[in-house]
Order: sequence, then C-alpha cells, then structure tokens
Amino acid sequence: MSRPDADTPVETRWEGRFVTVKQQGNWEYVSRSRGIHAAVILAIDAGDDGRHVILVEQYRVPMGKNCLELPAGLVGDDIAGEASELAAQRELEEETGYRAANWRTVGEFFSSPGMVSESFTLLVATGLTKVGDGGGVDSEDIAVHRVPLDGIEDFVAAKRAEGCGIDVRVAMLLAGGLLA
Repeated sequence: MSRPDADTPVETRWEGRFVTVKQQGNWEYVSRSRGIHAAVILAIDAGDDGRHVILVEQYRVPMGKNCLELPAGLVGDDIAGEASELAAQRELEEETGYRAANWRTVGEFFSSPGMVSESFTLLVATGLTKVGDGGGVDSEDIAVHRVPLDGIEDFVAAKRAEGCGIDVRVAMLLAGGLLA
C-alpha cells in the first residue's frame, strides 16, 4: 500500500473503551482509545544466587492461550495525565509483588507499527524487593516467574513447548543488550 496524503482524513470506524479502529485512505489500523499507551518493565533482580529477570504469564483472549511477557500495564487508564514511571511502579507491584529502588527509562517503542499505532515506554527496574505475591488485580490471574538470566533461553523454549505464546519483547532477553 502507498502512503496516504497528509491531508487524507482519518476516519474512526469503531471505538470501544480501550481500542479504536481507524482508516486513512486504504490503511486500516488500530489505536488505543483516549490517548492511552503502555509502560513495559524489564525487572532485573540481582542477588546472591545471580541475576534474574521477572516475567509474567497470563491468559490472553486474542491468542486463546497463555502468554509469557514482561510486566506491563496501561498508563493513564484510571488516572488522567499519569506519568509512565508511576504506572510502571504500580504495575510492577500489582503484577509481580516487587518494588524497585532504581528506575531507568529506555524510551518509547512501537509493538506492531504496520497495524497498531500503540506505543509503550520501556523502563528498566533494579534494586528489587519482594513485598507481596503479585498476580494482578481483579481477575488477571498472573503467574510470576523469576528466571535466571543465564537460563532464559531454556526457560522460553520450555514455555513455548508447553504451548505458551511468547511476547515479542521477551526476544530482547535472548539478544542481551539492555541487560549489561
């Protein structure tokens, strides 16, 4: 498909509480409603037993199965003007039961830019302290995994063999880079 002219109007085809379907020329895409975006947390736990990453696993309706992911959540869903850092702190504790002493914002990223305009802010959390069970709120039913970084490839492979979907953001753990 070719790029639509800048003056081609964007039409809203359908809008729900969280998702809006739009069309500009021949392009159809999905965006988050109300300007909401996400915060994604790369939580690294360094202890006497080595370095670990905190992952979450939960059922995802669009996939029809569980998915292995980095902890994440919506920014500004309930609090207008919420900062990504505050949402990340809240989501890390709700989903995993950990709090972090140190936070570093890596930047804004787009998960599937050919189809979705949604962006997320990636934050690295270190200096972790376990303060609760995690598991999410309401009916999220999140399983928390503390995975040794030197065993991440085997863990991901085992989860895939179980039939678990793997979020693309987990791929960065297989490639390194942010973990140094």
